[in-house]
Amino acid sequence: MQKSIAIWLLACCALVFAMVVVGGVTRLTHSGLSIVEWQPIVGTIPPLSQSDWEILFEKYHQTPQYQKVNLGMSLDEFKGIFWWEYFHRLLGRVIGLAFFIPFVYFLARKGIDRRLGLKLTGIFVLGGLQGAMGWYMVKSGLVDNPHVSQYRLTAHLGLAFIIYAAMFRVALGLLFPADISHGNIRLRSLHRFSLGLTTLIFLMVLSGGFVAGIHAGMAYNTFPLMNGHIIPPEIFMLEPWYRNFFDNMATVQFDHRLIAWTLAILVPIFWFKSRNLPLPGSAHLACNMLLIMLMVQVSLGIATLLLVVPLPLAAAHQAGALLLFTAALWVNHQLR
Repeated sequence: MQKSIAIWLLACCALVFAMVVVGGVTRLTHSGLSIVEWQPIVGTIPPLSQSDWEILFEKYHQTPQYQKVNLGMSLDEFKGIFWWEYFHRLLGRVIGLAFFIPFVYFLARKGIDRRLGLKLTGIFVLGGLQGAMGWYMVKSGLVDNPHVSQYRLTAHLGLAFIIYAAMFRVALGLLFPADISHGNIRLRSLHRFSLGLTTLIFLMVLSGGFVAGIHAGMAYNTFPLMNGHIIPPEIFMLEPWYRNFFDNMATVQFDHRLIAWTLAILVPIFWFKSRNLPLPGSAHLACNMLLIMLMVQVSLGIATLLLVVPLPLAAAHQAGALLLFTAALWVNHQLR
């Protein structure tokens, strides 16, 4: 039954991956503020009549986004942004059911021991918190500012990655129990190196959340310099100084680039170190995939920046971040 549980968790990972991509498109199309209420049950049903649409559109008229950004928007244009947010929320509900129903089934079949049950319960709780965080994020854009808080956006994104990582690691543990001895000092060192890289990738994801939250990708659309500078002169223009790391486009984008450059140096070093150890073929494959995904992700990031954040590339860049994170988690497991 463990194999069935692992396959179920990997299917949930695939749904979370889709959720991250759809969430990215929802943000990029400025659709996230089109639904102004949080109705976990009733909200599952979409508008079914013209009067339903008019009621929703009238509620949207009261939002800062309509009054300050989309004043005069037609009902058909509203439908265009509504459906992205609707499907994003619907996918969240689908993920909740896809996790909860099999969880109850496996519990009833006594296929989950106490330790695994605690892990899965924790993941389910995180999923509930993620739904609440999503609404908490949307609320920040329904008051005065027609944009959601970059802090809440980043927390929402980071929590999605944490949930994904928890399910993926549990699934790998069920499918491929660790079989490499920790007696090898070089192997332990490489494992610690991989954990550090995974942490750095997660930090890059969080920095990307701030880039998205303040639209920093719309500025400094040159590479490798930032408008002719290695370090832009306005990097500490805000007071107090720490606000620059969250509110200053120059600083936020510089930090994101700096982490990417750091990974571009460290991951090849890690890969070369892995080649000199007697690892199983699957471990070498995981290390190769980490290097390949980093190159793909960096290329997507540069293209997205230079072309001023086109929707397809930006969505691919967000998807690439999760694939790179996945490769790092796989490496961690192989070296565990």
